[in-house]
Amino acid sequence: MGSHTSTAFAADVRGTLDAFRRIVQAIRTASRDAERKVGLSAAQLFALQQLAGMAGASVNDLASRTFTHQSSVSVVVQRLVARKLVAKVTASDDRRRVRLTLTEQGRALLRRSPEPVQERLIAGVAALGPVERRALASTLLAIADTLAVGDGAPPMLFEEGKAAARKRRLRAS
Repeated sequence: MGSHTSTAFAADVRGTLDAFRRIVQAIRTASRDAERKVGLSAAQLFALQQLAGMAGASVNDLASRTFTHQSSVSVVVQRLVARKLVAKVTASDDRRRVRLTLTEQGRALLRRSPEPVQERLIAGVAALGPVERRALASTLLAIADTLAVGDGAPPMLFEEGKAAARKRRLRAS
């Protein structure tokens, strides 16, 4: 492998890091905007927005629609249910199944919400050709594996756990 100080290597790394910085900045800004405007994290807003187009969806349906692991979506849904923005309803055709539906409060909040940044991120990935998408996914997975601390399902984008959110609020005050 070539030297880490070569001009081409430096340009590649800088370009990659700049792209990561721009993506993280866009997601962070959108998350703060959603938090300020409607009091939801970017993940909660995205889940709510996706549920609006899927009457009677299950948690698994929502996970598929948001390209997220079911366990991560379940955490977000619990928070939306606790805020009375989403209701869990027993399916009429199968009493073992639970369906998710927006409450009137959830629909009202969604009407005044900004567009979830995840929509633009998904559109950017969708605009790539199949070979580019697979290469991007493979490359990012290799980088994530280098950085990753845990093997569990990652949370939805910018959906902090309660402890992390509490620490962030304490630092800000």
